[in-house]
Amino acid sequence: MLVEGETLRELGLSPGVVRENITTEGIRLGELESGRRLRIGGAVLEVTVPCEPCDQMDAIRLGLQDELQGRRGILCRVIESGLIRRGDALDVIELAAARNEESKGGA
Repeated sequence: MLVEGETLRELGLSPGVVRENITTEGIRLGELESGRRLRIGGAVLEVTVPCEPCDQMDAIRLGLQDELQGRRGILCRVIESGLIRRGDALDVIELAAARNEESKGGA
């Protein structure tokens, strides 16, 4: 799961406290559509769905579940595994659905 560092700072939370796998900077995760692919370090991830805040967030801080509505981050599946290091760039590389349609068309 990816979460925006900007959101964490705004809510006074430290990276990792909401159990995200990756904390991002400078990218609006909520604007990435399902199927969009991301390269981080040597890995390629595919955006699946927004992450909904669960009641475990209120165990971190009462009311946090509500504060994170629409801002909890995104879930992704691993397309290509690879090493990810702190500070690696996150690049938006393609939309999987468009790529799959192109390959079906047989150009």
